[in-house]
Amino acid sequence: MKPPLVLPESYWIASTEATTYPAAEGPVTTEVAVIGGGIAGLCTAWELARAGRSVAVLEAGRIAAAVTGNTTAKLSAQHASVYAHLRDAFGSAAARDYAEAQTAAIAHVAEIADALGIECDLERAPSFVYTESEDGVAALRDEAEAAREAGLDASFTTETGLPFPVAGAVRVEDQAQFHPRRFLLALAADFIAQGGRIFEESRVTGLDSTGSKTEGGAHVLALEGGGEVRCDQVVIATQFPVIDRIKLFARLTPRRELVVAGPIPESADPGGMYLTSEGGTRSVRTAPYGEGRRLLIVTGEAFTPGDDGTTERLDRLTAWATERFGVESIEYRWAAQDYTTTDRVPFVGELSGEDGVYVACGFGGWGMSNGVAAARTIAETMAGKPPQWAELFGPGRFHLLREGGRLAAAQSKVVQHFIGDRLPHAAPSKPEDLAPGAGAVMRVEGALRAVYRDEDGGLHTLSAKCTHLGCVVGFNDAERNWECPCHGSRFSTRGAVLQGPATSPLEAHPHE
Repeated sequence: MKPPLVLPESYWIASTEATTYPAAEGPVTTEVAVIGGGIAGLCTAWELARAGRSVAVLEAGRIAAAVTGNTTAKLSAQHASVYAHLRDAFGSAAARDYAEAQTAAIAHVAEIADALGIECDLERAPSFVYTESEDGVAALRDEAEAAREAGLDASFTTETGLPFPVAGAVRVEDQAQFHPRRFLLALAADFIAQGGRIFEESRVTGLDSTGSKTEGGAHVLALEGGGEVRCDQVVIATQFPVIDRIKLFARLTPRRELVVAGPIPESADPGGMYLTSEGGTRSVRTAPYGEGRRLLIVTGEAFTPGDDGTTERLDRLTAWATERFGVESIEYRWAAQDYTTTDRVPFVGELSGEDGVYVACGFGGWGMSNGVAAARTIAETMAGKPPQWAELFGPGRFHLLREGGRLAAAQSKVVQHFIGDRLPHAAPSKPEDLAPGAGAVMRVEGALRAVYRDEDGGLHTLSAKCTHLGCVVGFNDAERNWECPCHGSRFSTRGAVLQGPATSPLEAHPHE
């Protein structure tokens, strides 16, 4: 049996220095607390500090090292075929607002990089959504028209820089790609220079909003280990809200994708960013990679966290990159995760009924431009000057006719994992049957357990119940961790939280 492969760190993380900001110790008081040190959180904090606010960033791990550190890093306003959907679901004005938010975000990144002198491999390039099937051409022609109506420089074409023919593609001019960690680490340094504070290894586990400003903050954030942060306003920028009472979880669906990257000659660069939903999704871009070479970055094989067969997906993606582009060696492998809302528009803004609590999530795999757009939206809204697209992104919206079907489908899947996985259909294998490096959910003494055998033969037995809302986890054999298929929480083989919304580890049940 082929041994499982542990995915190493991404190119973005491997090519930058690790951060060492301190953990929050003792009570912390600030005007605004930003939960999450990814692109949305760091950009929001920077915008607010620039406006003269007292801001503290609270990151459960290390900044720009979780979702943002594992992105594909396309900075594009072309988000698959979103504009035909927005036009048909919400009208042409909504599609224009969405396009304006993304286009302004791209320009804003370029302006910041120039003003701060950030060397982040920012490159302008066209973006393409393509199909290899004639059956997909009509939809792409419609998308090209909708994108043009929304204000993008978009066209339908059959000519691309790909080394294989396509039946058709939507081309959008003057988009961008960059090195996200180089940009964000420099932005973080400037944030600190402006008086901001960053606390790493500081996981937020709860929010109490019963205080008042006269008591040192209307909101109190509880930290893992017993610390607390008092603030007047809170921004939750954790990809999926980590505060349970924020009832957006039913309208957010997790998706995980694999990434492989290897060098190609500069002459083989396809000259743009590419995406197709066919074949389990394929996303392609390149990055500078030394003299005469480019790093080809291929993302795809989308799956629900916890699904079986991650190693096989990785093999398929590697084979595709090798066969289509002639990549001789894959030097980096990693995985990305994001959430899609039921109406395909992010949730950004102040939560209704939660005075001073803001959220930024549901970027649908397009966190680079959406994260920057979210930061500007929140900062300008706090200043009393919300941008024109703020209403479109507002988290209080709900359109039953437009998102009811997707909501029902998402909840049906959750129920399957919440109840169905508890029925007596678990794998009949025994802990003793596991090979080194393998894991499985199985019944042990009548209870569902997540069991992993390490390389030394030791068994690690945990509760199979996710500590967020109780769904049964699954084993990712490529990354060697436990993942919740309902809301995307991820845990190490020892049970530690790797990614929320869960804030508590899986309970250990030592196997005898």
